[in-house]
Amino acid sequence: MDPLSQAAIGAAAAQAFSRKADLFRVGVVGALAGMAPDLDVLIRSSTDPLLQLEYHRQFTHSLIFIPFGAALCAAAFWPFLRHQMRFTSIWFVALLGYATHGLLDACTTYGTLLLWPFSDARIAWNTISVIDPIFTLPLLALVLTAGATRSVVATRLAIGWVAFYLSLGLVQEHRATMAGELLAASRGHDGVQVSSKPSFGNLLLWKSVYEYKGQFWVDALRVSRDVTVIEGDSVARLNLSEQFPWLDPTSQQALDVARFRWFSNNYLAVDKQDPYLIVDMRYSQLPNEIDGLWGIRLDPSAAFDAHVEWVTRRSTNKARVDQLLAMLEGDGVQPIPSNSR
Repeated sequence: MDPLSQAAIGAAAAQAFSRKADLFRVGVVGALAGMAPDLDVLIRSSTDPLLQLEYHRQFTHSLIFIPFGAALCAAAFWPFLRHQMRFTSIWFVALLGYATHGLLDACTTYGTLLLWPFSDARIAWNTISVIDPIFTLPLLALVLTAGATRSVVATRLAIGWVAFYLSLGLVQEHRATMAGELLAASRGHDGVQVSSKPSFGNLLLWKSVYEYKGQFWVDALRVSRDVTVIEGDSVARLNLSEQFPWLDPTSQQALDVARFRWFSNNYLAVDKQDPYLIVDMRYSQLPNEIDGLWGIRLDPSAAFDAHVEWVTRRSTNKARVDQLLAMLEGDGVQPIPSNSR
């Protein structure tokens, strides 16, 4: 998730196991340790655009690395806190903050290597958006209140808010997935595996994606008292041999496609506007769209050892924001069709 959320939940975890008099100090340590795993974004290459994708949310986010990451944080904090706290105390507080990071990231859709080095599975529970002010702002307010007023009540409320919101996300994800399966069945698409992901900044509007006979189907689901749908579009799943017959399977570009396939959990398709652009179907500006926010562009004239080009399309405008707000308000929603077969 975003750094502010990671800092807030790291501070909350540290404060929950600390004395009343230390709530401010340990809150700062927990917040900094809670953000520390994302220093892996510094691992990058000027020639290989996918190197950062491979290392972000990798070893620094794994469960086995938590005590070592906390020790590195404690070593960095020790010169500033040696007169107030013992090193072991700093390490324990940093441990609490650091431990929250990978687990919170795994609640998003991006994918986190919690089990590295034993598994390269990208764990994604899809229960909260990468950025969600509804989650972050109340948590941040409670953490700051606890630190400023030394309020144990505020600390407990912060932990309670985290538990409540993430549990709500779990419930909403289940409801969206069940509705996505009903929608697929109404189209005669049986036996599909539906993936449901929250749209930007909320738990009300979800993106539903499933694959049927080589075709991705994307829809928006509004999960309120009832679940309604704003139907989207479909696109063919990536087929390298058919869509890129010129690509040498031993070339660097082909290897990069395999790396991008792993990163995206195989949710790959060719962009409808750019026949050389392979996009990650999990992310789009609107939840019923197939236009990926990012992807890799192949070049048939590139050298054998040349890497692909990394492409991002995150720019937005007022019209797009208005469309998202209209969806949140229920504009254009329809009941889930019944299976009439």
